[in-house]
Amino acid sequence: MARQAAAVCIVSGGLDSVCFAATLAKEYDVYMMTFAYGQRAEREISAARYFAKALKAREHRVIDISFMKSLYGKSNALTDKSQKLTADFSQNLVVPIRNAIFITIASAWAMSINARIVAYGAHAGDAPHYADCRPGFAKAIADALNVADADSIAQGTRQEIAVISPAVQGLDKAALLKMGHEILGDRLFRTWSCYSNGKAHCGRCESCINRQMAFTGAQIDDRTRYAT
Repeated sequence: MARQAAAVCIVSGGLDSVCFAATLAKEYDVYMMTFAYGQRAEREISAARYFAKALKAREHRVIDISFMKSLYGKSNALTDKSQKLTADFSQNLVVPIRNAIFITIASAWAMSINARIVAYGAHAGDAPHYADCRPGFAKAIADALNVADADSIAQGTRQEIAVISPAVQGLDKAALLKMGHEILGDRLFRTWSCYSNGKAHCGRCESCINRQMAFTGAQIDDRTRYAT
């Protein structure tokens, strides 16, 4: 099948973004972008590098924006190691406008290489708690970014981008996992979901628990190694 337009996929190295990139790689030339933003879970970056090769990404950029950690201060537990990582959703798990920053940078790349799609891994289950995972946000930021380069778009030197996600497509984590597993099989167990940076997933943080629930919901045996 002939390739379609290019897609820039924001891939953290976790289940959601890897599974979504895998589905897009069937149709698009995939360019992957991963952000080092001072997160505790540095292991996810290594996972992203692995999947860039597994999915035969045309290019993979790891973008160092670790200076953001100093700006975030104590605003969230994902960059501030002094804060407790909770098993249930807590507001301190929200990194201020993280997806807005990622999407803006990825969109600059997309417009530069004439990619039509910017994708990130937010799924329908994220939407109740994370405002920058909601379909309304994806549309709004795409509209704003297209306005920001409206003259180039009008002249035909760039093309409009669309920001898409599993949430935009109505997919929850379990449905997304099923799709990714059909493509990647047991390689999915090389994804990193944990908010911590241990040798194994902690099994206690909200992200680990969501991972476990997704495998249960998808009826796939969870072979992830958990510390507890």
